[in-house]
Amino acid sequence: TSSQKMGQIIFFVTFISDCLFYVSVYVECCRRYMKTRVPFGVIRGYSVQRETELCPINAIIFHTKRGKACTDPAFNWVMEYVNRLRNAAQLVHKTSKVQK
Repeated sequence: TSSQKMGQIIFFVTFISDCLFYVSVYVECCRRYMKTRVPFGVIRGYSVQRETELCPINAIIFHTKRGKACTDPAFNWVMEYVNRLRNAAQLVHKTSKVQK
């Protein structure tokens, strides 16, 4: 019947969209760390990745002009870079004019 076909179509579309979502998350996440230190001057920002079922490691992801650099938060230099970026952001915040 047409209602069964409609139900099958809805199920199929939902299934495909869920699959595409999980594939995009999997592609974006870090699955291993860089082996070399990233020069601080090339870093534009960072994000934090927490270990999940799809992303198997905790990571600090430094964003550069060339892409992303997946780094191990256990390294002191990684957390020093994060602190430097936070301090720079706080300085920008403090010196910015408040807009109403």
